[in-house]
Amino acid sequence: MGNDEDAAAQRPSKPTGYNFYRSSLGSPRYVVAPMVDQSELAWRMLCRRYGAELCYSPMYHANLFATDPKYRKDALQTCPEDRPLIIQFCGNDAQQILDAALLAQDHCDAVDINLGCPQAIAKRGHYGSFLQDEWELLTEIVSTLHAKLAVPVTCKIRIFEDLEKTIRYAKMLEAAGCQLLTVHGRTREQKGPLTGVADWNYIKNVRQHIKIPMLANGNILALDDVHRCLTETGVDGVMSAEGNLHNPAIFKGVSPPVWQMAHEYLEFVQLHPCPSSFIRGHLFKLFHHIMNIRQNSELRQYLATANQLVQFQAVVQQVRAKYEPFHKGEVPYEPEQMAAGSEEDLPLSPWLCQPYIRASPESHRQKIAEKVREAEDPNRAKRQYFDKDGKEISRKRMKKLRRRQRRPNKTEAQIQHRHERRLEYCSECANPQGSKCEFQLCRLCCKDRCYNNDRDCPGHGILIKSRRAKAKLFEEHIAPKEHQTRTSDNDLTIAPTDAQEPL
Repeated sequence: MGNDEDAAAQRPSKPTGYNFYRSSLGSPRYVVAPMVDQSELAWRMLCRRYGAELCYSPMYHANLFATDPKYRKDALQTCPEDRPLIIQFCGNDAQQILDAALLAQDHCDAVDINLGCPQAIAKRGHYGSFLQDEWELLTEIVSTLHAKLAVPVTCKIRIFEDLEKTIRYAKMLEAAGCQLLTVHGRTREQKGPLTGVADWNYIKNVRQHIKIPMLANGNILALDDVHRCLTETGVDGVMSAEGNLHNPAIFKGVSPPVWQMAHEYLEFVQLHPCPSSFIRGHLFKLFHHIMNIRQNSELRQYLATANQLVQFQAVVQQVRAKYEPFHKGEVPYEPEQMAAGSEEDLPLSPWLCQPYIRASPESHRQKIAEKVREAEDPNRAKRQYFDKDGKEISRKRMKKLRRRQRRPNKTEAQIQHRHERRLEYCSECANPQGSKCEFQLCRLCCKDRCYNNDRDCPGHGILIKSRRAKAKLFEEHIAPKEHQTRTSDNDLTIAPTDAQEPL
């Protein structure tokens, strides 16, 4: 305990509150939200090019970050130009989050605690918005980080249905040591198709009751929304998540062609590599409206299976080749047919970056009610499915064919060979043989063969020969040494005599 106090005394004082907001962060108004698998370094650098003044890292799991060196190395991807930066953690144990934050504090300007994630995985892991009722635990977490980190601690929360409780919640975090608070104006239940509209009135009321800097999150689709939110709520800055994913130039107030943003993003990916799933996710967001056009279904399938940078670049080039003549006015554009359930009346041309407008929760509930009524109707028409030859097939078979279509790299010959392999049987019994077994046997027969003939089968993971060799090596070299050591120890032990008093 004394060492901790000495270290704290020697550590230079860290900025707090508005001093931290102005000196360390530079008074940012335009902020890129923490997004799992989406706010990685390459995307942050693209956003900074187009006006973002503060970026958050993706959410990291504190326990994994603290204990897994590979996870930590992959997560701590940054560069000198990637500042100011706040790294966000999730967790439900003060010591675990502290351990992770201590390893990250030299790479960022502050550490954020995720108290807003509403997804099912957060409920299973007991973190995010599913901690918002455990105020004692949150007080311990925030106060521990505030006392022992060299950088400030910040929090991102969602609102309660009860306005007064939301205000008390924010004040509790401020009292515990939170130096910057982000308030998402939606409740924990507002997610997915039930997202709905964020309530800026809650944000405004919280702003009036706390003294630390505050960011607002929710309903940000364009730069006009940012300025309107700043005016109506009185917050210091505005955070964008989904709006930023569909238009990384949102803070510049422009809507560039999607291929321009995608091309620049892939250039940053070459400098700062990231998993192909991140790239694919970003391109699907940028190309959202284009990929919902029926004529682009093949391109959509190609993007869904792409996993190499050259493949992603090829998709961008195809989009550009098709839509750039329309963008330049060289060829008149006639609206294309959109997929079912897609937005029909877009405010801009489909090749321009623009927000995705979600359907209202009421319309979603109506659709669910209609589906329930249809399912309960005994006179409803039965849906029929057909293959490419026009033969009627089952729904299960149809789904299998669709999955196969999403894997266009597999040829018919490969698919046929896969089915033929299932017809090969063990050479000693009627069971199917293992597809990787070098003896062409099923697992039981292979195990008997390896046991009797002293063999290994890597295909089945049966390593009898290798284990016997290890056991023999142990008996020849290690066991005699252990026996000799025990004998020496026994010789050194002095047995008590009659003249000695027992201890």
